[in-house]
Amino acid sequence: MTSRRDIEKRIINLPNAYPAYPDGLIDRLRYHVWRIITPLHRPARELLIYMRLLRNQGRQNYLLGKLAPGESIESFIEFLLDKGFGNHFVAFDDEGQVASLRYAPDFKHQYHVRVFEDGEVRGHFEYTPEAKPLLHMRAVGQEPRFEDFTKMFGSRLVPAGASNAKEFSWSLSFAGFKTGRKA
Repeated sequence: MTSRRDIEKRIINLPNAYPAYPDGLIDRLRYHVWRIITPLHRPARELLIYMRLLRNQGRQNYLLGKLAPGESIESFIEFLLDKGFGNHFVAFDDEGQVASLRYAPDFKHQYHVRVFEDGEVRGHFEYTPEAKPLLHMRAVGQEPRFEDFTKMFGSRLVPAGASNAKEFSWSLSFAGFKTGRKA
């Protein structure tokens, strides 16, 4: 079995998943701005985490299930890649996470899936950070879409049902100003 470190190296080296090219002028501008800042995003976020200005704890909401018996993390990730998912370069790294992948059917929305070292899979449907960065950050419009994920994954996942454990929080601290989201 491949180690978590090997999987993480492979995921980091995957091409980033970008949403479809938008129609409107403002959305096209946002699209190009994100293409420019993408290489800087992860190092900047890691610096903020190191400086303890940005904190991330727990695992995001919407437990979809566990990998089915005989399904490895590697094979599940390959399956997602074949379905059009790609590396979600903007996302926080949750505790125990080995992969954060997304599929963006259009510029404004995405399916976001996280795979964890214990075989747990979590996911949700939400705004893309490129289209609606503040709404994305505040999880406005975030939906579980259990039926969509069940259709996508088929027998590769043992569904958890409509579990919605609230165990995730993040915060940004800057000069005494604190913002964030706690579930």
